[in-house]
Amino acid sequence: MTQAYKLFIDGQWRDASDGATIPAINPYNQEVHGHIPIATADDVDAAVMAARRAYDTVWSKTSPGERARLLNKVADLLDTDADRMALLETTDNGKVIRETHNQMGYAARIFRYYAAWADKLHGDVVPLDQKDTLDLTIRVPYGVVGAITAWNSPVAILTNTLPAALAAGNCVVLKPSEHASTTTLEIAKLVEKAGFPAGVVNVVTGEAATGKALTGHPGVDKISFTGSPAVGRAIASAAGANLKPLTMELGGKSPNIVFDDADFDRALIGALAGIFGATGQTCIAGSR
Repeated sequence: MTQAYKLFIDGQWRDASDGATIPAINPYNQEVHGHIPIATADDVDAAVMAARRAYDTVWSKTSPGERARLLNKVADLLDTDADRMALLETTDNGKVIRETHNQMGYAARIFRYYAAWADKLHGDVVPLDQKDTLDLTIRVPYGVVGAITAWNSPVAILTNTLPAALAAGNCVVLKPSEHASTTTLEIAKLVEKAGFPAGVVNVVTGEAATGKALTGHPGVDKISFTGSPAVGRAIASAAGANLKPLTMELGGKSPNIVFDDADFDRALIGALAGIFGATGQTCIAGSR
């Protein structure tokens, strides 16, 4: 049986406005296990507007302690649901189950890590030459963050962005890879179950046009992208044209360093594992 997924916008599960979908395909046996909506520009606009309303009316007024409590609740739910989530991610992107299961534990830890930061984002008192002048700096949220994530480790990559943004007081619109969207939608279910206010977290799925609509939307205050250099260049250009802050992780040339006193046979095994995990399509592949 296949599952029909929906967009998550303003606390509601809804179809794409034009009803279009793409299949979620198991790369191991090529079977379709789900159908993912393709969010239109109107759907993206609704998600960004929902995030803005949630930021203005609720989330910017939510205490750091409450933000931390909700993030910790998601971590607890993820730990409880790790077996099912790992199986779903393996079905969606083809990674071995032992890796996806470990990544669910990692994701829960990262939610807790950023939960602990929620009440520690302090400002500063800046010393000045004028003795009668007080200079304070304070940290304020961006507002609405648009985050585009990759297919190879959807939940792990998502948790490098989502809980950090939420802990700092931002609302988020997530756009996962069209090749592996299901576990991001499942994370949205955990966010909903944890009790986050409507609109604080939104998920729009789809292909390149969906991502372009998100990164070019004037209501997005900050963009985060994990993916290819080619797409990163396009997003950087769009962000620059609108003077939007941008964080990108486009992969790297990660080195293997083998010292003279190393066990060479074991080092060789480690080097092979480092480069061929996910068929080498990972941002931390040991590629030199």
